[in-house]
Amino acid sequence: MDLFLEGVVIGFAVAAPVGPIGVLCIRRTLADGRASGFVSGLGAATADAAYGAIAALGLTFVTGLLVGAEPWLRLLGGVFLVFLGVRTFLSRPAERPATEGKGDLMGAYASTFVLTLTNPTTILSFAAIFAGLGAGSVGGDALPAVLLVPGVFLGSTVWWFALSGVTSLLRARLSACGLRWVNRVSGAVIAAFGVVALSGVNFG
Repeated sequence: MDLFLEGVVIGFAVAAPVGPIGVLCIRRTLADGRASGFVSGLGAATADAAYGAIAALGLTFVTGLLVGAEPWLRLLGGVFLVFLGVRTFLSRPAERPATEGKGDLMGAYASTFVLTLTNPTTILSFAAIFAGLGAGSVGGDALPAVLLVPGVFLGSTVWWFALSGVTSLLRARLSACGLRWVNRVSGAVIAAFGVVALSGVNFG
């Protein structure tokens, strides 16, 4: 139980810093409703749990492949972020939250899942945290991973649920002009994260 609770704290702490995924979650909640923002967060939470599982299980081969492919993953993620940022900046706000269909929610989930996976340095953060907790299981017991990883997913999910919930409360107070500025600011921030990611690409 202690390991599970530690996983919850880790998952919450890793998810809480507002980066490009957080900005995207806020924007989607304001534009398309709470479900879209929350499902976007779930995509990131799933990717965090996947990286956490790799780190906790001590799969050094997979870790090495991901870190070795970092320039390509950073390039892919950067291009995707710039594309999302420009599209968000130019999009027109809806007069009311959209009624999300299954396809819309799946797209929201998949996009943040892929974006989070394109940041392989996340796995190094989990590896360092889990090593500090004695949860590296190379040639050892996998029980710590079994307990920690669900906790990581739950902790991350709690953060996205809270963020989308709080943001949805602001939706009714924003006018069409306010939503238009939300699109512009969030689009510019997301694109800026993409530019920063692309500036760090190094194939040498």
